[in-house]
Amino acid sequence: MQNKLVNDYSPLKKLELDSPPIGVKFSFFRPEGLPQLDMDEKLSLCEMLRKSQLENKAFYFSKENTETCVAKIFLGMEEMTPFAESGQIGQCLGVFDDARANQNYYQYIAMLDRGTVNYVSFCPADQLMYEPDVLVISARPNVAEVVMRAMTYATGELFESRSAAVMGCTWLLTYPYKTQKVNFIVPAFIHGPHGRELYPENTILIGIPYRWIPTILTSLDRMTIHLSSHASKEAYLSEFAGILAELGEKAANP
Repeated sequence: MQNKLVNDYSPLKKLELDSPPIGVKFSFFRPEGLPQLDMDEKLSLCEMLRKSQLENKAFYFSKENTETCVAKIFLGMEEMTPFAESGQIGQCLGVFDDARANQNYYQYIAMLDRGTVNYVSFCPADQLMYEPDVLVISARPNVAEVVMRAMTYATGELFESRSAAVMGCTWLLTYPYKTQKVNFIVPAFIHGPHGRELYPENTILIGIPYRWIPTILTSLDRMTIHLSSHASKEAYLSEFAGILAELGEKAANP
């Protein structure tokens, strides 16, 4: 694991988040300098992420640890069982009408190559000893807007949200990692995080892949965090009308 930080994560403090951002790292070799998740703990991958946030604690999960959902499959640690691959689970849960609908969904899952990941590390951003593969931010919508604006601020990149009713961790972690696209999801829309009551209902989760981390951090450092036009409807209309009037006047004599 790379132990030298390249990026400055201090701009994240401007967001005044309720829970710390978590840097997630996929590793072939055992991480150094982090404790392993207790072998007696029986958690899903999304619960491990939340544990790191709530306890403000760094640790790593190994394929030797128990994982109570299906994360080991999309992490490439285990093969999917035939009954799961046939789509039976989603139908039994009532998430899908029948098994074929659940099975159709699997073609979209971003799975890591078998045997390439033996460990997954979780670390709060202010404790990072490594550059994460995916930086995860949980926030209320008005704060999540700032993070997404930081993505587009210097790039003009479009917002994108891609997810489904199940296997939420794939869309938050492996999908951004494999596609190098920033993705945001609503945990209340997804069966596991919803059922496990992991986040307040108004939470947005954002997965930022390593290629985008420097851009977003730099933009957070440079841009206005709280736009004056977001203070109220009146402030918005007043500012927008003023800008149009000023630009119209300038445009008359370009």
